[in-house]
Amino acid sequence: MKKIFVLALAAISAMGVMAQEAENTLEFTVVKENPITSIKNQNQAGTCWCYSSLAFIESELLRMGKGEFDFSEMYLVHNTYLDRADKAVRTHGDVSFSQGGSFYDVIYGMEAFGLVPEEEMRPGVMYGKELSNHNELSAVSDAVVAAIAKGRHRSLQTDSEGMPLWKKAIEAIHDIYLGVRPEKFTYNGKEYTPKSFYEELGLNAQDYVSLTSYTHHPFYESFVLEIQDNWRWSKSYNLPIDELMQVFDNAIMEGYTIAWGSDVSEKGFTRMGTAVLPDDSKGADLQGSDMAKWLNLSEEEKKNTPKPTTQRWVSQEERQLAYDNWETTDDHGMQIYGIAKDQNGTEYYMVKNSWGEAGTYKGIWYASKAFVRYKTMNIVVHKDALPKDIKKKLGLK
Repeated sequence: MKKIFVLALAAISAMGVMAQEAENTLEFTVVKENPITSIKNQNQAGTCWCYSSLAFIESELLRMGKGEFDFSEMYLVHNTYLDRADKAVRTHGDVSFSQGGSFYDVIYGMEAFGLVPEEEMRPGVMYGKELSNHNELSAVSDAVVAAIAKGRHRSLQTDSEGMPLWKKAIEAIHDIYLGVRPEKFTYNGKEYTPKSFYEELGLNAQDYVSLTSYTHHPFYESFVLEIQDNWRWSKSYNLPIDELMQVFDNAIMEGYTIAWGSDVSEKGFTRMGTAVLPDDSKGADLQGSDMAKWLNLSEEEKKNTPKPTTQRWVSQEERQLAYDNWETTDDHGMQIYGIAKDQNGTEYYMVKNSWGEAGTYKGIWYASKAFVRYKTMNIVVHKDALPKDIKKKLGLK
């Protein structure tokens, strides 16, 4: 009898845990989903900007009916790092040299350098791995660039053809760690150069625009977004936040995806596959509720706990303040490709990350519209994905 009672208690306890887990789990229903390519893993490399941008470009080709492609991130990373090293030296170190980058590095890079298939230049291959680890590369290349950019040199040495020797050194370092960039390759039985491959795809770099929403510059004009990794000084069109959110929804519903730059250090960006902006001010009014329990978790616990909560819808002024005081930073690039709803009717954007099949949803994140509204730094999207009235306000054709 006692044994049966203990078993019954255990069963009731287990059912309670299961019920609690079910209650704490977000369940999503897809509203609209656009095609994406496979989940990638940037691993130990600060190259999210390239993975997310190429994911976006690969989806563009799917949308255009061109088929599925898998482009080499390392080819564009190699070219971009050499350009960034050059800018750092030319500015005597005022432009930082680091692993980071922007969406524009890929939009610019595919037109300037072309594209190559993944099999022509894979991550990790130079050191016998299948994934990138750029820690040693950064240590070596950062030291070389800093020694030249910030060194006390009267002049820089060149070879007999006028090529700066430091440039040959930094290129050789990247060749060693990333591989030599192919000048020609064969794809589906046809020989290409990187540029001829890009040109045959039918992409046009001029079709893509960067959008943001901040009040320290006029709306409906473009400006250079002041973040360190925007070292090419590319411009973004400035929209009121309500209109920027209209662009998100219109793009997805019209079949486009979005390259999304955001701040993932925010406490609501969990490692389980969700990004939410809970309304902390509601905690006192909801004592004893599940939301109040969520709000009382530690910062680390929040990062690992998906929970449906009341969301905070920030104002334009709150967005600006977070940018001005460094609470919103340019942390991570991802791809938004769909819209879903949770069991409470809260809407989320479906996000392809580049952390492998991490989290509850195997590499996919669900970011609430409230989170996206607050923590978006900028996006890149095809100009035809904009609502017609907004496109007209920006003078785009």
